[in-house]
Amino acid sequence: MDDCAIERRPLTVEDLARHLASGCRPKAEFRVGSEHEKFLFRVGTHESVAYAEDDQGRGGVQALLQGLMQFGWHGVYEDTSAGHTLIALQRGGASVSLEPAGQFELSGAPLESVHDICDEISQHLTEAKSVAEGLGIGFLGLGFAPTWTREQTQIMPKARYKIMREYMPKVGGRGLDMMLRTCTVQANLDFSSEADMVSKFRLSLALQPIVTALFANSPFVEGKPTGFVSNRANTWTDTDPARTGMLNFVFEDGFGFETYARYALDVPMYFVKRNGTYIDAAGQSFRAFIDGELPAAPGVQANLHDWEEHLATIFPEVRLKTFLEMRGADAGPKSRLCGLAALWIGLLYDDAATAAAWDLCKDWNQDQREQLRLDAPWIGLRAQVGKRTARDIAVDILAIAREGLKRRARIGAALTDERGYLAELEEIADSGITPAERWLDHYNGAWRGEVSPVFEAAAY
Repeated sequence: MDDCAIERRPLTVEDLARHLASGCRPKAEFRVGSEHEKFLFRVGTHESVAYAEDDQGRGGVQALLQGLMQFGWHGVYEDTSAGHTLIALQRGGASVSLEPAGQFELSGAPLESVHDICDEISQHLTEAKSVAEGLGIGFLGLGFAPTWTREQTQIMPKARYKIMREYMPKVGGRGLDMMLRTCTVQANLDFSSEADMVSKFRLSLALQPIVTALFANSPFVEGKPTGFVSNRANTWTDTDPARTGMLNFVFEDGFGFETYARYALDVPMYFVKRNGTYIDAAGQSFRAFIDGELPAAPGVQANLHDWEEHLATIFPEVRLKTFLEMRGADAGPKSRLCGLAALWIGLLYDDAATAAAWDLCKDWNQDQREQLRLDAPWIGLRAQVGKRTARDIAVDILAIAREGLKRRARIGAALTDERGYLAELEEIADSGITPAERWLDHYNGAWRGEVSPVFEAAAY
């Protein structure tokens, strides 16, 4: 049945599951996408950057977006209280967008290899820095804003974020921190069938806390260490339990596209978008929306585009759309942005690697997975599952990923395959020392208890 026919009647659970299943593609057509966020700061003062020109006449986020348009990016606009507002850019299959406090995000195009991803990231950073330098703006690669309070962060003029900011404190203690003070790097991967999706979902969800530990890069909040190596990941443990977490039902018999669709149906909504306007539907039911009984929009029935929008407002450690999103890593330097994609490709795009990695975690129970999620942001690679540490498991999965990438044999311009992108992650795992702990060594040593040097040390 085509989408037009579907949208002439109320959607069914089967329609919603079919939408998820529409992502299935032959293995030969698998691609990978990479997304990463970075903080903007004023060079010299380290302040958060406003959208518009500041009181000293310095251009802000809007000027940065406008400047990037010289490189062939096309503007995406939204009508807000501030007028016809530039909120994002598009070029080819990629986009540049703004998170709630101006975190600057590249959502890359679906590409064939890590070589392509790393080239895309390099081009983006080169372009962005060439514009930002003239505006006195820097880019910071950490998972949590190291010095700003919530009140010191600048708010972007996007209507959907206003709805979310008002709703978040009603459902968790750290939702505003998630919106305003975190940055992540993400890898998006394909599946060939429902069974393939289930296999990849279970493996990546179980191992996500190991990746959180490996990438832990946010030890500071408001100028001080907090005792956590990933304040970003810790923030997600108290954001909104209805839309976050380890999704233990994924490991149950019978899990599939329809199971996830039923879960997503019961995640409370944020908004409805009609005629370019966001309608506040926070906390209301998508099931009611399907039936045309949404209190915020009586008589309006959900369509598949609404379903796509709703799926993007769910934030588990791994998210299913028409592909799988790996969401457990702190932002960091370009080398680790490339490394995340390499790790997951090596584990998930080679059947032997997927099977070997699953052997490491298939016997973990729900309590162990949940405890690992809580421990990884706190003690990083020292977290344990049974008698093994996160470091032990990280060493193993990197070795498995290396073999998977070797068998993939995707050769780049330098006549090397994708294994080299794992080098920094292997060094972290071998040492057992997270990036956050290295920042803490600086803080307690050469920085003499000051956090401000991180704005130079962790800048792109």
